Amino acid sequence: MRTGTVPVKVAIGLAALILVVFAHTGDSIAAPLSAASLESMSLEELMDIPVYTASRHEQKSSEAPASVTVVTSEQIRRYGWRTLVDVLRSVRGFYASSDRNYDALGVRGFLRPGDYNLRILQLVDGHRMNDMVYGQSNYGRDFPVDVDLIDRVEIVRGPTSSLYGSNAFFAVVNVITRRGQALKGGELSGEAGRYDTYKGRATFGSRLSGGREYLLSATGYTSRGQDLFFPEFADPATNNGIASGIDGERQAGFFGSASLGDFDVRGAYSQRMKEVPTASYGTIFNDPRFKTWDDRAWVDLSWRKSFGDRTEATARAYYDWYHYYGDYPFAGVDNTSGTPVDYTYLNKDGARSAWYGAELLLTHKFGGFHRVSGGGEYRYASQLNQWNHDADPYYQYLDDRRTEQIYALFLQDEIALGGGFTVNAGVRYDHYSTFGGTTNPRLALLWTPRSGTTLKLLFGSAFRAPNAYEMFYNDGGLSQFANPALTPETIRTYEAVLEQSVGDNVRFTVTGFNNRIRKLISQENSDPADPNSPLIFRNAGDTWSTGGEAEVEGKWPGFEGRLSYTYQNAEDRSTGEWLSNSPKQLIKGQFSAAFWGDRIVPALDLRYAGPRKTLRGNLAGGYAVANFTLSARSLLPGLEVSASVYNLFDRMYADAGGAEHVQDTLRQDGRSFRVKVTASF
Repeated sequence: MRTGTVPVKVAIGLAALILVVFAHTGDSIAAPLSAASLESMSLEELMDIPVYTASRHEQKSSEAPASVTVVTSEQIRRYGWRTLVDVLRSVRGFYASSDRNYDALGVRGFLRPGDYNLRILQLVDGHRMNDMVYGQSNYGRDFPVDVDLIDRVEIVRGPTSSLYGSNAFFAVVNVITRRGQALKGGELSGEAGRYDTYKGRATFGSRLSGGREYLLSATGYTSRGQDLFFPEFADPATNNGIASGIDGERQAGFFGSASLGDFDVRGAYSQRMKEVPTASYGTIFNDPRFKTWDDRAWVDLSWRKSFGDRTEATARAYYDWYHYYGDYPFAGVDNTSGTPVDYTYLNKDGARSAWYGAELLLTHKFGGFHRVSGGGEYRYASQLNQWNHDADPYYQYLDDRRTEQIYALFLQDEIALGGGFTVNAGVRYDHYSTFGGTTNPRLALLWTPRSGTTLKLLFGSAFRAPNAYEMFYNDGGLSQFANPALTPETIRTYEAVLEQSVGDNVRFTVTGFNNRIRKLISQENSDPADPNSPLIFRNAGDTWSTGGEAEVEGKWPGFEGRLSYTYQNAEDRSTGEWLSNSPKQLIKGQFSAAFWGDRIVPALDLRYAGPRKTLRGNLAGGYAVANFTLSARSLLPGLEVSASVYNLFDRMYADAGGAEHVQDTLRQDGRSFRVKVTASF
């Protein structure tokens, strides 16, 4: 596994900065709720947990101008979710697919094969995680924060470019990390699972005198993966279609945070390697040299200050670094001697980016019924480099080096009109050095006729800027052509949400939505008549997604559960065709109980996704998967043990392949297991 000098320096600098911060004194600041308090809360209390992401200030989820879901650390522990994509698979309206290299996340019927989470904005403690070359966010093992360090995840559905700019297209996912005071010491955690899978974590944190607080954590993960059969390669010349011993994965990471009065510093460094068994992009099948690496690092310094009861200021400054690197083995024929000679060669593909920026947000309340928020953002990518070359003999296809500058201004107004009515209106202007400016509004009308009942009528506009990879990647037609004429894709969403509580124990949510996407950026063959022609990104057309969701949640002493159903219909408006990789129906359910004073906790996680159309017009069949976790807590002081079985009934199912795959569908994991032990001290 490679070691990048820049991210190592970032990690060392971050650790040093944390040491400096908690070596001084300061005032205390608010901290997230502890897992223990979350566990003991009623459903009504859980619904009142303040959420920040929907409006960039704290408010109840029922008061947010969006449909919001909060997943807590207790639920992550209880259901044995191993990665962030596991967490989001459980959420109403979300689904995921894997190409056995990266995990991609879909929402409300939209996840194009070959996309990598471009239309969902990912935040960690409010820090933007989508990188500046590909615009992607990561949800599998390549997500740089260990899932055990999550305090809660705030999921805001709908377009939110009025607050966050590009990528806040279908949803915003904000991961709120644990604070040092939640540990009050250290944690050691170890896991073992099928396919020689092992993970270890060491975390230390505490709250010190004078309001100082810190958390430091390191994680390591390794998995051999499994042998996989692909019928498209079922030939003796290609190992009878068996990809043997080339599905492994390794990851190592560091995360740190510290607080001092009004200041917080956070950052991370993560390095992940994945072996790729699918022979995508025309590479040699069953070749162990096919690997990809993803390195991610960032450091973020934020400041939050209240001036009396009415005015609050928030600012942050940050530096980010991302490096992608891939080894792609190909076969060729040498005709220089007059006699054809077969040979293999290694193509190396990569990207390196670095960017920094700053944000400022001011909020002022006029009386108890009017809140105005406004601010600006500046982001500069000092390095957006992409390259592609053959290793031996050396031949360069691409060496593209660019910079990019972005600035934005936004304003939001929230007015309580009386009679239970509230209006929330916002607008943001973004300007990119690559294509110019774009303006995006949001409008919400909320009505609370009585306690426990809220009706939300929502409208929003958002955009996704074409990224450097889509606009400028050109390897001479080896696999792809550039298209610098790309313009932003846009969306308009109309949504109605009804939230109804029944007593302290039950809550219903019903939504209806219509998404209208224009100038959709899609990857397609440069020659429509030739399926083997190089790929290119184009603003392909208009797409609509219409549907509805229903969810019921309940919580009583010793038992809790959640059940949701989603219907969604996404189609190309010009042809009326059903979009690929878009299941029309989703069903989710999570149910858990607690026995012997919450010492024994069984939990069942269920999900169903309907059939999905593949790129070649076939169907990837619908599937139902059940996961079961049994936790034993406090049987010994400070010790927690859990055992999980994933895909309990060993259901065979597959996800749609991308344009880069020979396979129309890619088989997913069968039954697997994990045993986990966590000791606190």
